[in-house]
Amino acid sequence: MEAERERDIAFTSRFEKLDRRVAVENQNVSIQFDSEKCKNCTLCRRRCADVMSMTGYYSLESTGDKPICVHCGQCSLTCMFGATTTVSQRELIQQAIDDPEKVVIFQTAPAVRVALGDSFGMPYGAIVRGKMVSALRQLGGDYIFDTDFGADLTIMEEASELLYRIKNKRELLPQFTSCCPSWVEFTEIFFPELIPHLSTAKSPISMLSPMIKTYFAKRMQIDPAKIVTVCVTPCTSKKAEIARPERNAAGIYWKKPEIRDTDYCITTRELAQWITDRNIDFAALSESEFDSVFGESSGAGTIFGNSGGVMEAALRTLMYLRTGQVADREFLRFEPVRGLEGVKEAAITLDNDIIHVVAISGLGNARKFINRMEEKHSWKKYAFIEVMACPGGCIGGGGQPRTKLPQEIPAKRARIESLYAMDKENPIHASWENREVQTLYAKFLGEPCSELSEQLLHTQYVNKHYMLGKEDKVVPPPKPERKPAAVIKK
Repeated sequence: MEAERERDIAFTSRFEKLDRRVAVENQNVSIQFDSEKCKNCTLCRRRCADVMSMTGYYSLESTGDKPICVHCGQCSLTCMFGATTTVSQRELIQQAIDDPEKVVIFQTAPAVRVALGDSFGMPYGAIVRGKMVSALRQLGGDYIFDTDFGADLTIMEEASELLYRIKNKRELLPQFTSCCPSWVEFTEIFFPELIPHLSTAKSPISMLSPMIKTYFAKRMQIDPAKIVTVCVTPCTSKKAEIARPERNAAGIYWKKPEIRDTDYCITTRELAQWITDRNIDFAALSESEFDSVFGESSGAGTIFGNSGGVMEAALRTLMYLRTGQVADREFLRFEPVRGLEGVKEAAITLDNDIIHVVAISGLGNARKFINRMEEKHSWKKYAFIEVMACPGGCIGGGGQPRTKLPQEIPAKRARIESLYAMDKENPIHASWENREVQTLYAKFLGEPCSELSEQLLHTQYVNKHYMLGKEDKVVPPPKPERKPAAVIKK
């Protein structure tokens, strides 16, 4: 104990006021920190420690004074003083737009269209899909595609993979979703033993981008090296995901590995600021549609933005793949996995089998659930587990418009309901019914989990547990109990 005390005294972190701030590395690709603007309000630290279970769950001394970050951006979402912000790539995107040789293609995630309006005085949850597309055209996009299409593609691959595991590789159950890059990185660092259980299917963005630079480039006879793909997301961790070395499947396909699948990423907040800076009257914009080829999507692709949405979307297609039957009412409105609750468990009957599933949001909830599952040895109970890092899912992503804390929950609920409303209005409810997805498989990919699909739409993961150093299991000390206020007797 004395040796440990001396060691603690000898170590001094280069980061200041760690009891009130989150430690942010200068080389962080998603988040940046300006100490001069920090008011030491503790909001970022509390979100990182209490909700995301990051700060306090590793030792800076053990990591060599290198912060562990999964790029979720929740610290930047809670900061109202501009101290913690996202790392912008806007200038690089503008350079590509100004270059006549480049073809700039935007794709927009589902949660953006129900949050972007917040920045322009519209009600929480306002559906601004058409105006958003028009704004991106005015900003200089040559083509605007819907990431919901990528979500449908993800479901075709992920549900097919799940069906294969259920039939042939039950030892690899439960299958965890892999759409959320912060959750993936969290797994690689803290729970590498779960890597074989992660679906190898890429996220919707990381599926659509290589399709743009292969299938679409071929169809339109565009040099893929001249295509610049930009994803618009509610998520700061997509900035880290697109920078992963292996995200160059299109480059490998063309035997030009320097070609990246996704070139740049901007968040909902960044897009709103860009529109404002360009003096575009967002409220006055006319409605515009996504470009075809990757413009059609199902309601299942839209609800990806909600916690439980990936789960529900996957079950709708799994039903068809397993039985050949169209999903019935129970699958089309799977209430047990909907809502803001951090952990939602459910069971559903599928072709005489009872499938146990879980939808989790918030990495703190995921950590508790995994630890409890390990303690009780209850792995075999579940077939499918969805995890989203941000509370509520992508609708509460770190790149979404900021709301004052009392309005945070109402804003999330409104966004959730809007995505479900869009699903209800869409005549196509399951990913397998998407005609453009069917065409893509028929003309290019072959079938889900084919050799070409594996090459372009699937990925691998890396054990990053070494990043924690020797002290790899740290548990924050319990918070002191608040003493009740003294009662003064008159």
